[in-house]
Amino acid sequence: MHNIKHYQVLHEQNLIMTVNFEEVPKVPEVERVQVTPLVKGFWRVQVNYGFMDEPEVSKALKLCAKQGLPIDQDAISYFLSREIVVPTRGAGMAHWREALFATMSRNAGSVADFFRLPHNCVVELGTRVQI
Repeated sequence: MHNIKHYQVLHEQNLIMTVNFEEVPKVPEVERVQVTPLVKGFWRVQVNYGFMDEPEVSKALKLCAKQGLPIDQDAISYFLSREIVVPTRGAGMAHWREALFATMSRNAGSVADFFRLPHNCVVELGTRVQI
């Protein structure tokens, strides 16, 4: 919905992607991706990795073509959510703990880097979370 609100457009092809990490070392390539059509222009794509697999979403999306959903890798945009933790005064944890947690959250690795997404194709939408 952010896409419509901010850009006043809806893409012709939209994927809602879920990435799962299974409790097995490796997930075979034939089980890596499941594609489910939802309504015209929308698909649910589930990508599965084992805990020893190195996730690379763009490679996984190439596997969608085998299930009838070819994806133009040059025309793709990845919309990611990002939570920004903000410490607040009042009830809850001690303020210094909240500030420490917020700092650790800010210094955490990037989701785009973890999934090896091309940097020029990523749009991050942020939400401020008060703790």
